[in-house]
Amino acid sequence: MTAEGRVLLEAGGLTVCREADGSLLLDGADLRVGPGEVLAVTGESGAGKSTLLHALLDTLPPGLRRSAGTVRWNGGEVPAGAGARRWRRASCGYVGQDPALVLHPRWRVERIVGEEVTGPRAERAQRVRQALELLGLGEEFARRRPRELSGGQAQRVAAARALAAGPGLLLLDEPTSAMDRDTARRVIEAIRARRGVPELCTVLVTHDPALVHELADRVLRLSPPSATTPLPPGRLGPLGPRGAERWSGDRGALLAARGLRMVRPDGAVLLEGADLDVVPGDLTVVLGPSGSGKTSLLHALAGRRPAAGGQVLLRGRALAPRAHHRRRDELRAVQLVGQHPAGELNPAHRVGPAVARPLRVLHGLDARGSAVAATELLADVGLTPNLAGHRPHRLSGGQRQRAALARALAARPDVLLLDEPTSALDAVSARVVLDLLDRLRAEGMAVLAVTHDPAVARRADHVLHLRGGRLVPHGPVDPLPTATERTS
Repeated sequence: MTAEGRVLLEAGGLTVCREADGSLLLDGADLRVGPGEVLAVTGESGAGKSTLLHALLDTLPPGLRRSAGTVRWNGGEVPAGAGARRWRRASCGYVGQDPALVLHPRWRVERIVGEEVTGPRAERAQRVRQALELLGLGEEFARRRPRELSGGQAQRVAAARALAAGPGLLLLDEPTSAMDRDTARRVIEAIRARRGVPELCTVLVTHDPALVHELADRVLRLSPPSATTPLPPGRLGPLGPRGAERWSGDRGALLAARGLRMVRPDGAVLLEGADLDVVPGDLTVVLGPSGSGKTSLLHALAGRRPAAGGQVLLRGRALAPRAHHRRRDELRAVQLVGQHPAGELNPAHRVGPAVARPLRVLHGLDARGSAVAATELLADVGLTPNLAGHRPHRLSGGQRQRAALARALAARPDVLLLDEPTSALDAVSARVVLDLLDRLRAEGMAVLAVTHDPAVARRADHVLHLRGGRLVPHGPVDPLPTATERTS
């Protein structure tokens, strides 16, 4: 705190519970942030980090309520309801964990970033340009719409929107999770520029100890309100993939791409003439800068976004470019877990039934058998049985990410496509997921992962780099420990 002991943001006894059953998500959290300070909030997945940010802003989703506690800004209490809305508009900038889902799909980037900026038109336009340039987004991005952005670019647009209005309080939830190191440096420097400025403070939620070390003046570590006993791993058993039996002794490609060409909606080439083989039992990792086309590659393989040219082959047979034209057995064989888990799960469906459905539809299990198997799959990804009855909005980002993985595994795929599989996970949860993938690969499953995390790449059998529209072999992966390997 400053020498005069001044506090900009203060919260006392913040408690959040579920309205349905009164269970606690956040239990009596206290924090103080002084002028120019950065407070880092850490803790395992499900500890309530994102809930804390929403409790501070009075933006808790339906079904949750702040049952106790106060929030004070610059000495005055922030009232709930309309008073909090006025405070957020005047003083706060917020970047959530899934920014691509909250960017207006029909607006261009320049309008999104300038939405909360006030003043004369020319001045507003200049501030929008400055915010975009600060985060490495040139003029060509100003006219794009969200569907033309990669995950990392969407994160930067959301950050630019939060920064453009010059908020006194900036709240960031995993702001660099979808970015490569060079791109993340831009965001880090933007946060660093606020340090020491008397009227500004920042609250940063992160799983990355490197960010904490580099930026934080204070650290608040949260723990789940009620401790749970970790579930034993490795319970897939007979529900695991059948690849080991089918592909024993055969190292031919399960999934392949030949001459694949991908373009953005504006016609710019993302991928040109790419060849790719995904082999049984192997982990293939694709690295590359934000916006290089990694997610587009996965979407083409899964049939979510047709390629402009080339073929996708499953066991040597060409797949239809669009998923809804593929046969059921082809859909089962290739499963994709996307980058934004909030968009992967139907918000109306509880997690347990969502995971159980592929077991019934694709594998003929009855209601009881599929429910039991779904609970075991959730346990394999590190989720406790009580979460099976929750809808996605009641889960943390990391829990949603693992629930989406469990649902994909319920199909018993031969090929698993993963987009940033550890981006929302703490170190312990990330190791649980990576260890699970190692066991599944030992049984014959092929895995293709897009990632910015060197810890994932170091487990890979093959590492490729996507840059300038080409897939090329990648050199040695940086041996330094990363967020998935270190604890805070």
